[in-house]
Amino acid sequence: MDYKVYKKTFGKVLQSIRLKKGFSQEKLALECELDRTFISMLERGLRQPSLTTLVKIANTLQIKPSKLLLETEKKITKVIK
Repeated sequence: MDYKVYKKTFGKVLQSIRLKKGFSQEKLALECELDRTFISMLERGLRQPSLTTLVKIANTLQIKPSKLLLETEKKITKVIK
């Protein structure tokens, strides 16, 4: 399996949730103590988060970390079918 689809799909999910929560990339990065370019790379599927980063992002967005993963899994399942 090509795991690039996971990074790209996670990025799309992150961006969607971020926008729904009213965060710019810069605001999310500042509140997570990350660089804005890192958030951009995550959303473009060029990087993947560590577990610690995933938890920081989820906490900042006031969602469970599992929601980011579950939404990613749902979208991947649709793509694979």
